[in-house]
Amino acid sequence: MSNIIRLVVNNYNEILEVNKEMMVDSWPMMNSPGPMLCIVGTYLAFVLKVGPKMMEKRPAFQLNSLLILYNAVQVLFSIWLTLKVTLNENLRIQATVTKAAWWYFVAKLVELLDTVFFVLRKKQNQVTFLHVYHHTITSIFSWCYLKFLPGEQGALIGFLNTFVHIVMYSYYLIAALGPEYKKYLWWKKYMTWIQLVQFFVMLGYQLMILVMDCKVPKALTYFFITNAIIFIYLFGDFYQKAYKKKQI
Repeated sequence: MSNIIRLVVNNYNEILEVNKEMMVDSWPMMNSPGPMLCIVGTYLAFVLKVGPKMMEKRPAFQLNSLLILYNAVQVLFSIWLTLKVTLNENLRIQATVTKAAWWYFVAKLVELLDTVFFVLRKKQNQVTFLHVYHHTITSIFSWCYLKFLPGEQGALIGFLNTFVHIVMYSYYLIAALGPEYKKYLWWKKYMTWIQLVQFFVMLGYQLMILVMDCKVPKALTYFFITNAIIFIYLFGDFYQKAYKKKQI
């Protein structure tokens, strides 16, 4: 494991050069944080204020067909993005990681629709701090990571998150098919387990990088560690409230 980490971090300078060659700044939404911040700002305004007010005296939208299509696309996209990195055999894997990071950033923006759909379906109880914080911070950070701190250090994070999303959106897809498929959703609480395992792996990986004093941006490492701890707490608290109390 230590050899893998050293291999990753020793390539950091090469990754920066690859990003310069690829002219990341010329990619859509990467020249300035303006478009990303406008999207995230609009998202927060809608899901926290405008949306609930708009839906206050309106009947909930059903959106069944849209949700089936949306979740199916998310599953397929997550599978594609996972395979894009894992099956790559190009020696200049940094270029693949950088391109995948842009698609990952786009995915985080698209996933903001999760909350929008909650609001339109009048499921405001699901618009929790955990949910909104998670979507907001991943959208902003995925842009910052690609813009300022590109590298394979974040590849494992993105890979784990994308893999978990294959499971998560598969669950949502089955749920959207209708109540007759509810019997196939017995594994809901295990989805939270998978998310928690993901964050523990991320935390362990970043702590190892820190302990080994690898030559990567410390700010990036501390950010990953801080958010892994925050997510472990928030998802752990959600699990306790959603499942443990029901068993008492």
